[in-house]
Amino acid sequence: MEKQLTYQVVSVDLRVPPPSLACDLGGTRIKIGVVCAGHLLAQTTIPAHSENGIANALPRLAAAWRNLLESLQLESADCTGVSIAFPSLIDVATGRVLAEYGKYSDAMDLDLRDWARCEFGLPLAIENDARMALIGEWKYGAGQGADDVVMITLGTGIGTAAIMQGQVIRGKHGQAAILGGHSSLRFNGRACGCGNTGCAEAEASTAFLNAMAHSRPDYQKSALAAESLLDFASVFKHAASGDACALALRDHSLRIWATLAVNLIHAYDPEILVLGGGIMGSADVIVPFIENHIASHANTPWGRVTVSASELGDQAALVAAEWLLQEQFHPQST
Repeated sequence: MEKQLTYQVVSVDLRVPPPSLACDLGGTRIKIGVVCAGHLLAQTTIPAHSENGIANALPRLAAAWRNLLESLQLESADCTGVSIAFPSLIDVATGRVLAEYGKYSDAMDLDLRDWARCEFGLPLAIENDARMALIGEWKYGAGQGADDVVMITLGTGIGTAAIMQGQVIRGKHGQAAILGGHSSLRFNGRACGCGNTGCAEAEASTAFLNAMAHSRPDYQKSALAAESLLDFASVFKHAASGDACALALRDHSLRIWATLAVNLIHAYDPEILVLGGGIMGSADVIVPFIENHIASHANTPWGRVTVSASELGDQAALVAAEWLLQEQFHPQST
């Protein structure tokens, strides 16, 4: 049965600049919002069913936006544009998806800007989801006030992104800074779906956690084997109780994430490292471990990088919508 839409509406002053329609297309959930001045005026989520493609999701996405607008007594004509955070490489100039990584496999064949014009009469801006999360934190969250920020998103996969000297790093082909999760940290490590070996994502992400756990000889005797859902929340919970398998999985993952953090610091020279994603429910363990590892291993003679948990959580990529629309359609304003 299709999950019912749920809404969260906040009190707003509609005299502020016009709102934007924003969504974050995840593999499991699509997070949807109406954004204005860095705040979510209303938000909801719907199931993604990403294995069925994005064309299947677009009518449900449009309906959710219209319901949110109705709750705010607004229409699409009151909005400045549509913003999409997408889990792939993006050509921001054309608004086209450039590659497929197992989610929304039909996206490369669709013209999403044409869809937004036909559906809402609005321009559409699209960007990689990890970059969008960083932009949100940079403008409204843990990275505010800094010109050099990197972010690691720890979740189903591992996403990364970088801001250098106030500029979003994209590169010639759109992949600069966002493939940190596919940095090879163990040359003889686990095979990754990207074709690389020993990637951070293959070594310490939720997508690979089940395989990681089952590869251990002590798994069947571990409390983890009795969990109906094996995730990092379970790993950290049982590790805190001294479970040997959970401790090994936790400590291995912490070292992978911390090593990735040092690599990103050496590559992009940030003043702030932001850590986000669902795994950060265990931030009380993750943040100090990575702080200590950076202090011991990062070459930063100028001082210490500030390590901060995300302040915006799931909202980060949504609140970045206005900045992205300004950058792509009114660059003189950014």
